[in-house]
Amino acid sequence: METQDLGLDLTVVLARVVTLDDERPEVGAVLVGGGRVLAVGSREEVGALAPGARVLDHRDLLLTPGLAEAHIHLVTYGFSLSQVSLHGARSVTEVQARVAQQVMNTPPGTWIRGGGFLLSELGLNGYPSAALLDEVSPHHPVLLYSRDLHLSWANSAALRLAGIHEGTPDPEGGRIVRPLGCLLEHASDLVARVIPEPTGAAYLAAARAGAADLAARGYVSAHTMAFESPEAPRALQTLAQQGELPLRVWACLPHDRLGHARALGLARAPGGLFQWGGVKFFADGALGSRTAWLHAPGFADGSGTGMPLDPPDLIAELGREAIELGLTPVTHAIGDRANTEVLNAYDRLRPHAEARGIRLRVEHAQHLRAEDLPRFRGLTASVQPIHLQADGPMIRDLMPHLEGLSYAFRSLQDAGAVLAFGSDAPVAPPEYRANFAAAITRVDDSGARLAPGEALTELDVLWAHTRGPALAAGWIDEGIIRPGARAAFTLWDRLGGNAQALVL
Repeated sequence: METQDLGLDLTVVLARVVTLDDERPEVGAVLVGGGRVLAVGSREEVGALAPGARVLDHRDLLLTPGLAEAHIHLVTYGFSLSQVSLHGARSVTEVQARVAQQVMNTPPGTWIRGGGFLLSELGLNGYPSAALLDEVSPHHPVLLYSRDLHLSWANSAALRLAGIHEGTPDPEGGRIVRPLGCLLEHASDLVARVIPEPTGAAYLAAARAGAADLAARGYVSAHTMAFESPEAPRALQTLAQQGELPLRVWACLPHDRLGHARALGLARAPGGLFQWGGVKFFADGALGSRTAWLHAPGFADGSGTGMPLDPPDLIAELGREAIELGLTPVTHAIGDRANTEVLNAYDRLRPHAEARGIRLRVEHAQHLRAEDLPRFRGLTASVQPIHLQADGPMIRDLMPHLEGLSYAFRSLQDAGAVLAFGSDAPVAPPEYRANFAAAITRVDDSGARLAPGEALTELDVLWAHTRGPALAAGWIDEGIIRPGARAAFTLWDRLGGNAQALVL
């Protein structure tokens, strides 16, 4: 290669380089130009190719393909950074204290928003009432989401504004808990829809905040899921058009907007930092809210078998339309029954997806049956190890019969699934360290190990946080360091330790 003929500003990065390329798995230097990797090799080999190049000497650090966050609600996460954080709250009293603090600094009548709590961590066996929030916020409407976003907790002021009373019927796909206070699944929308819509400027600010936070953590790309206002992806697109987006973003549409995608021509189109890539479905709810869809016998506390949401026939029908547009069907499935039903729908879609070069995708895949594991071959399993830490104790209490194949990362990998790691932020913080720890040690918040045979190695986790998400998005030029790849890296003091993004 004659670098003087390339017409590019060239940079040589010196480091301990893990490429994730089987042909040259470890090298000492990378040559970059025009935003692409041009060559890899020893310091001597690369130096000889570009003797006049700028040199970045990071020989005391580890360089890998750039970290990817494979499941985040990016703009919602940006908003959450300025809302009431209930992560780690261990009692109702602690929730009340954090809400009361926000009330003191908020004009009367303004909405108080927040989330991150788990019923089990609050020491509750049932659902909390609106009256508990009324004690600290009688004049500010309050809406707080559980960590899994499948349950919300509102005070009386919020319920009044939404017109919800004891006689209000349950909406389709949701339940209003009595006594009033908690709303499950789509019932949360009854309150959420009366909250004043943020301005366009607020969406842009939240998009900037979320993207900047990820980039500061060492991430170079993100897959943002639906379950957000249409203004959220629009804000990300605006940032990309203005040259302000520090990440490469792969975005999903909710399935009920698929018709708009066809009309607007939002088919998958590579190039640029923002790309429409998936169409999102929800097969069920979540574990903490008791809405995960389970095979019998269901939850051990007698609360039933959960709540199915989008029917499998709808997933198969609209999934076929998504594939025709070049978009990836992306389906949330937590419970073992939900995963079975999604796999049934995907069996109908496989020939069409393979013909278009699309990899069908299951989000979470948290609780599985052994007979369903082989059916994940060739699919993306987009999973979040960080959730194992809080869920472990609940799994032992609520579904002990599924403990062995909960967060079954090793089994999914062995079955031929592509693992793609994320956090589901703001459900959990986008903390790769927690993903490394949970996937490798399997230690949960109680100190116990959940299904230790499902543990992964450090390199497995690196692959699932880099190359796996790239393959899930159809990005053959990312998550690997080889000629032609995107020059988007992460620098580490040690693998799974402190990280910083390096995008050239």
